[in-house]
Amino acid sequence: MSYNTLNVSFKASSATSGEDICFIQMHRPEANNTINGELIEEIWQVIKTYREQVKIIVLSGLPEVFCFGADFAAMANEEPQVGEGPQPLYDLWRELAFGPFVTIAHVRGKANAGGIGFVAACDLVLSETRAEYSLSEMLFGLMPAYVMPFLIRRIGFQRAHAMTISTTPVSATEAKSWALVDDVDDDAQGLLNRHLRRLRRLNKKAIARYKDYLADMDQEIAVNRPKAIVANEKVFHDQENMAKISRYVTTGQFPWE
Repeated sequence: MSYNTLNVSFKASSATSGEDICFIQMHRPEANNTINGELIEEIWQVIKTYREQVKIIVLSGLPEVFCFGADFAAMANEEPQVGEGPQPLYDLWRELAFGPFVTIAHVRGKANAGGIGFVAACDLVLSETRAEYSLSEMLFGLMPAYVMPFLIRRIGFQRAHAMTISTTPVSATEAKSWALVDDVDDDAQGLLNRHLRRLRRLNKKAIARYKDYLADMDQEIAVNRPKAIVANEKVFHDQENMAKISRYVTTGQFPWE
């Protein structure tokens, strides 16, 4: 299958298995690898099609940017629909967290805003040393409403809160000390290969059973979904916010200027 926003490939984990490792590269170089509706829909399409086949999903971005968050240009040209649902991005992150496969965020370059949602949702985060992690939403009058339940689950309330308020980028080394990142190396591909050599030994049935157990034990993501939707709607349906975002898209002028 071909995709407009992704590069997708597969590899067998052993000589006797089918192609059970799925590599999904977010590929929107013309838009700084930002998130739009088509990107969300296409990742969902891959997961739904191959959910029962794959046991490992490796999610990556571009060399300079993993994912930079919402596509403001697309948002500025679209009329938001109040109360529409289900909310596909939040549910996509929940699937990455609890679906019947191991998910790896393979991060090079910058991960910002919604990009942190993809990072925090994955089982393992493998980072190039020069990668940076940030939440910039508050600078634009927004908040990382969808990101927070996943980020708090991974690094704790205060770290997630400080990252949101400060908006300051965090290095890969510091992110590892916070447990946002699980392993760091200058050689991003070598790092991934080392982990895949071990992970490919896992059994698909065992992974699925464990992730089901994990989802039953960890209910916070499901419980916080309605709150996240309401908070997200408030900031993205604030006309002042949207006017400033539209101005930023058109002129490059930041909201505080």
